[in-house]
Order: sequence, then C-alpha cells, then structure tokens
Amino acid sequence: MPDDERPREKLIKLGPTALDHAELLALFISSGFKGTSAIQLGREMIRHFGSLAALGSASVEDLERVKGLGRAKATRLAAVFELGARVARERLQRVPLDTPEAIYEAFAPQLGHLVQEQVVVALVNSRLQHDGTEIISKGTVNESSAHPREVMRPVIRRNAYGFVMIHNHPSGDPTPSRADEQVTRRMVEASSLMQVKFLDHVIIGRPGAGRAAYFSFREAGLVP
Repeated sequence: MPDDERPREKLIKLGPTALDHAELLALFISSGFKGTSAIQLGREMIRHFGSLAALGSASVEDLERVKGLGRAKATRLAAVFELGARVARERLQRVPLDTPEAIYEAFAPQLGHLVQEQVVVALVNSRLQHDGTEIISKGTVNESSAHPREVMRPVIRRNAYGFVMIHNHPSGDPTPSRADEQVTRRMVEASSLMQVKFLDHVIIGRPGAGRAAYFSFREAGLVP
C-alpha cells in the first residue's frame, strides 16, 4: 500500500475525519493475519456486527471470536469504544433534554442498534440537563418490566428534578404498543403523585420510509 494511503500517514496528513471506519479500526488492530490486512479485518468486523455502533457495544468475548483478533486486540478495542462513550456522556451533560429530537440524538447511538428492548431513565436537573442514566430493564416493555416503582427508584434516590423514560424497538419501528401506552399513563400518575417532573417517554427506532425515527408520548399528548 502506498505510504499516503496508509491509515497512519493519511491521518497525519488529512486528519482523522478523512479515514473511514475500517481505516480507523485498523489503527487499533495494528495488524491482520495471513492474507488479510488490518483494513480488511476492520471491514470484516463491521460486516460481522452489522454497524459500528453494534461493534462498539460488543463484549470482549464477542470480539475475541472474530478471526484475527486475540484478547489483547479485543481489550484494546473495548477500551477505545468506552473512551468514546465517556466523551459522549460528558457532552450529553451540557445538552438540555428539552425536546424529543434532543433525546433521540442523545440516546439513539446507545439504544438504536440493540437486538432486544432496553428501558433506561435519564435524570435531569432543573435546567433539564442530563444528570445520569440508569438501565431499568432489558427485554419486552410491559407493566412488570417498567413498573413505576422501578423507574422512580433512581429518580427519588438521586433527588432528581425530573426524568425522561426511553426505550428502543429493535424492529426499527417506533410505533407504540398498548403496553407502551399503559406504562406511560402509569408513569404520568406516579410522577404527579411524587411531584417529580416527567418530561417524556421516547421510543427509539430507526429512520424508514414513511415513518419517523422516534415516537414521543409528549408530542402525542399522553405526557402533559
């Protein structure tokens, strides 16, 4: 490979944004294996996991199963993705979660690629800035997995001003189910009783023909 096409030299000359996903991965992988370069291995990893986001959430054990990666490379990659996640969380603390669009942009990278439903609660301060996130449940959203007491527990424990309830639909279609609506109505009642601000319940999906990438219960009028 010509020097000016090598990832390291390309980054030095043009900056990191000039590299594609596979080239950036190649810098951390360092080397491939017989017949496969580090860049080719990076492309294969993205193909195997389906997206860069899914790759970033893979466990060290899952990464080790990819041919050409050993434990050392797998742990190095896991550390790199965790650093990126921490930078994102620091940025998130400065952005008010005051619109469905802001909530979607903040949490779609975390939830949009998951293969099972996950319910999280984002705590906010009086300026509606992010003040922490807690996972409530993994699996299908229903009244037992997202019971008001489970959702409210971190809100009360951390004396939060308010919160946003967020979960994903692995199908990519954010259209709410009846269970989603029932849970939301119960959360409206519980937050009113506890005098805590319930900002919204947002379902994270993926953009598709004729549909939005998310659903907001506040926009729909179910959260006052």
